[in-house]
Amino acid sequence: MTEISSMLITHTKASIEEMEGAWHGGVEHLLMRLKMHELVEECAVLKTCNRVEVYVVSPKGSKVLFEFAKHMKVSSRIVDFLDHEESLRHLLRLTCGLESMIVGEDQILGQVKELYALAKKAESTGKTLDTAFGKAIQVGKRIRNETGINKGSVSIGSAAVELAENTLGGLSGKTVMVIGAGEMGTLVAKALSNKNIKVIYVSNRTFERAEALACELNGRAVKYEAIENFIPKSDVIISATSAPHFVLTRELISRVMEERKNEIMLIDIGNPRNIESSVGEIPDVRLFNIDNLKSISDTNLSKRKEEARKAEALIEEELELLNKQYKRQQADWIISALYSSIEQIRRKECEEAINKLKSRHTIGDSERMVLDDMTHSFANQILAEPTKILRCAAEHDDERFLDTVAELFQLNGAKGKKNPERV
Repeated sequence: MTEISSMLITHTKASIEEMEGAWHGGVEHLLMRLKMHELVEECAVLKTCNRVEVYVVSPKGSKVLFEFAKHMKVSSRIVDFLDHEESLRHLLRLTCGLESMIVGEDQILGQVKELYALAKKAESTGKTLDTAFGKAIQVGKRIRNETGINKGSVSIGSAAVELAENTLGGLSGKTVMVIGAGEMGTLVAKALSNKNIKVIYVSNRTFERAEALACELNGRAVKYEAIENFIPKSDVIISATSAPHFVLTRELISRVMEERKNEIMLIDIGNPRNIESSVGEIPDVRLFNIDNLKSISDTNLSKRKEEARKAEALIEEELELLNKQYKRQQADWIISALYSSIEQIRRKECEEAINKLKSRHTIGDSERMVLDDMTHSFANQILAEPTKILRCAAEHDDERFLDTVAELFQLNGAKGKKNPERV
């Protein structure tokens, strides 16, 4: 079997600017360039905001990827090159969220599925990568079902949403305002996007940014100077700006609460603080700040790290199964070629026997069927035991035996040196 090689540029070594600057064109462009290489049998590309990863099946994978990185002017300082075993382990860890900035996050599994589907559509994958990505996606689902690696918020933004959800008994049907459309405000808004919220208001000093984020979330943009008009309509307000002054003052909230008849929840995750601390003294106002959230975030992260250890043990189990699957495939390619060779002989001899019989007797469809079934049975019985022996040899890494069988029956490189599906 020609093995997998990979090259990785990820958040562990590279900045977002370095990742963006290293590549020109989208995933389809990269796949096309790789497919055109005479030594590349299969390829796939994973490209997200935190990583660019290239996987190739090639007899000279390391050489191909090194030349590719050089041509794309990628600095060796930010790239890692992995061999077959390392590539498989990394891919399994990736879909399980162990390689993410936030351990256990769910988004990466969907991204891998989407980008693998893109490679399939481009017809750049074959048996080897299909096996690897199929297993990685299955393991990603298993880890999330059998461990708590994705449970609990671990960023301040998502922790703010979790706090609001827990305090109010859920956010379904609620109206939430997010003040700030920067990095933290965007994380908050996206964490709210699947909570069945009645309305999401987004406000930002630069109105165009508020409009862009609100449009993405199917929410409503609010002009910064009009915030006071929308506070009475909101059940929860999460403020996440970097303004050097208070966004929500005691005076403003007191004025609003005179008209309001029910409780309001305010969460301040701004840096510096966005909400005047004395706001929490106003009746029917529940004020939380970043200190309340850090404990939630740290506790959840600690729990996820414990679950990550369980996930790593399961990944090693699955990696062993994946390697056995590849070994069986080595034998399967020989077995397939062997059956194909025997089938050609069987058909030829069966036809010759029918022609000889036809020269002396009338041969009908039933007689033809009997001869066909009989020769099929002979071939299958003859190959049954060799099939078991070949698979056993593959599982025990007996490469010499597989080579000898391939040579003995002149199977023309069927031992996985070229994926039959791509020939």
